[in-house]
Amino acid sequence: MELSAIEPLHNGWKDMKSTQTWQEIDESKQSPTDEVGRARKHLAADLHVTGEATFVDDIPAYTDELHLCMVTSTHAHAQIIDVNIEIASRHTGFVAYIDKNDVPGCNECGIGMDDYVFADGIVTRVGQTIGAVVADTRAHAQQAARLVQVTYQDIQPCIITIEDAIKHESYFDKMVVKHGNAEEEYEKCTVQIEAQVRIGSQDHFYIETQGCIAVPKENNEMEIYSATQHPAHVQKEVANVVGVAQHKVSVTVKRLGGGFGGKETNCTLVSNPVAVAAHKLGRPIRCMLDRHEDMIITGKRHPYLGKYKIGATEGGEIVAVILDLFSNSGNNLDVSGGVMERSLLNADSAYKLPNVKICGYLCKTNIASNTCFRSSGAPQVAIITEDMLDRLSGRLNMNPYKVREVNMYRKGDTTYYNLAVNDSKLQRCYEECFNKSEYESRRNSVDQFNKQNLHRKRGLSLNMMNFGVAFGLPHLNQAGALVHIYTDGSVLLTHGGIEMGQGLHTKMIQVAGRVLGIGSERIYTNETSTKTVPNTSPTAASVSSDLNGMAVKIACEKLMKRLEPYRKTADMSWKELISTAYVNRVNLSATGHYNHNETYAWDKKSGKITGSPWSYSSYGCAVSEVEVDCLTGEHVILRTDIVLDVGRSLNPAVDIGQIEGAFMQGYGLFCLEEPLHSPQGSLLTTGPGSYKIPAFGQCPREFNVHLLDESSNPKAIYHSKAIGEPPFILANSVFFAIKDAIRAHRRDENFSPDFQLNSPVTVERTRMAMGDRFAVQHRNSAAKGSGVEPWSIRL
Repeated sequence: MELSAIEPLHNGWKDMKSTQTWQEIDESKQSPTDEVGRARKHLAADLHVTGEATFVDDIPAYTDELHLCMVTSTHAHAQIIDVNIEIASRHTGFVAYIDKNDVPGCNECGIGMDDYVFADGIVTRVGQTIGAVVADTRAHAQQAARLVQVTYQDIQPCIITIEDAIKHESYFDKMVVKHGNAEEEYEKCTVQIEAQVRIGSQDHFYIETQGCIAVPKENNEMEIYSATQHPAHVQKEVANVVGVAQHKVSVTVKRLGGGFGGKETNCTLVSNPVAVAAHKLGRPIRCMLDRHEDMIITGKRHPYLGKYKIGATEGGEIVAVILDLFSNSGNNLDVSGGVMERSLLNADSAYKLPNVKICGYLCKTNIASNTCFRSSGAPQVAIITEDMLDRLSGRLNMNPYKVREVNMYRKGDTTYYNLAVNDSKLQRCYEECFNKSEYESRRNSVDQFNKQNLHRKRGLSLNMMNFGVAFGLPHLNQAGALVHIYTDGSVLLTHGGIEMGQGLHTKMIQVAGRVLGIGSERIYTNETSTKTVPNTSPTAASVSSDLNGMAVKIACEKLMKRLEPYRKTADMSWKELISTAYVNRVNLSATGHYNHNETYAWDKKSGKITGSPWSYSSYGCAVSEVEVDCLTGEHVILRTDIVLDVGRSLNPAVDIGQIEGAFMQGYGLFCLEEPLHSPQGSLLTTGPGSYKIPAFGQCPREFNVHLLDESSNPKAIYHSKAIGEPPFILANSVFFAIKDAIRAHRRDENFSPDFQLNSPVTVERTRMAMGDRFAVQHRNSAAKGSGVEPWSIRL
């Protein structure tokens, strides 16, 4: 008797286990005070776990401080007929209503100056700021804001989805990459596949929501405390809207409670209105968004639709790829161009594509402008590329890992964007992961399990990634640092990066300690500010350790060069050295500046690329195994093995934490999280009650992370590599393991193993993909009810 239907889904979370391995340093060759390469805990870890770490909203209230709450649009595309504040103005604690008429500088704002601090006559998405209420308390401001009455007249068309944008030809831009002759080579191929894949959006869901405090000072000065990844951008925006020079605006950041790209540009959705209010009223203004406000007002990860054709040989080697990518960019451009550029220039994932033609379309719609999110654009296109290989393996009846092995980059190859593959690290990641994960024996075990169970299926998938590292805009590949040595020998280190939980400050102190030859206990970083390091690039793109680390190293080397003449003996103490230098009037403060020299050119109309956009690549491989309940669509991750090339890790403990966290956040994108909108453009999932992020219990039951041994990278600080974003992509191994399990069930039911599976592969989507009589019954029922407006739509 088949009993798998009534047995509980394998859930051994109490027995979770994990392994982490890395290459230990050679103690005989490294000073005990040199922390680089050692596994050290995050320097603020104790403060975080005890609740003592200070964030924006922990800053004590000023005596005359007021609170701001935004009045936002409830219509996606409409003309504002009237705004009535009469009832709101009588509410307890009401102080002022702020709108476009109160902006002393420029109401136009944003990366492309195509957004508004306050809506000017027309709203183009739900959640757009129309005005703001200022009151004596946060609660009073929120209550009064809800009493503001706005009258609208809807404007057509209202474009919400990618399909709407295609229908109305509503695009910000189109860009193309070409290499070889994809169309001609495709027609020659004996194996041709045409398909499409959708990838959903994802909310950043940082623990600390968007927040800002603006403090007006004399001579039109403004002090801004902002939860931002990009202080220089906040400084520029505030100066623009207040109508002053940037030197009158200072932005300070202690730390962030998570960012993930959502606080790179979206932070100005809060800081701009707050600065306008502070300027008008001459009093400190605080605004801290609630979770539902944050989710409605801010942008998210770009949803994608990918339509592709691939041509291949009978041996599984890809010859040509023709790919059209559509991103739902939202109501203004923001960074959507950069996100699409990353997609077009990372579409290879880890595989050689000899002939490509990739077109990217930035869809202009009436939703919140989507923005940066960890690995921006790369996860969306990587899952499309992996889908190509998955379908190709099915067409040729080849093991999926064999198709990937045939097509993966090898030493001596060159990517279609002109980056040379000068080593075999990707191949090493693949071979080590294949062996450490015991892939072949587990493949046999999975197949045997599936033969013995009708309603439970297991799936196994091996996936690889190649992630190009650098800012897509060459001028952003720079960083600065400022280092002070005080007479007691203590060191204050400041750089342009933001600490947001990723351990950046910890690594920078390790770098400074190595150059200065002192222990990390003597070095401290207190905050990041535009007053100490100007014109900073955002803390993003996984390059913050690379760029800021080199800037810190340069500054410290300047100081050591100045100190060298005063080192009288080899055993002279650090404090004695500093005292001697001070009395000899040595400058004990130094700046450091670093930039990447690489440049490239890309004609986005012809598709030709000269040079390469990336400084180097990070590589990795993952194998994941899942078990799926075919009756409910639920699943558990039984095991995941990851091998990642991080060069020579600056801090293995921090890096492994980043890998595990990135993987689980990627799992959320591919398998769990799904922002839902109404057909009218309103976000329906506005809190943890309706929007589910991964929980501890959803981690792999066995989670093994290995840093590739004997790796080195001459293009980054102390031969390290980027770590924040690359492992995110490897979570698609869970997606394809689930697809593998679904395929096993479909074979039992005599359904085609070749099927489209969109991301995220939620419980519902997994269940409906089974293709059995219950799924067919539902589809038939839904078809009969066609014409009825759905309660939610996919963007």
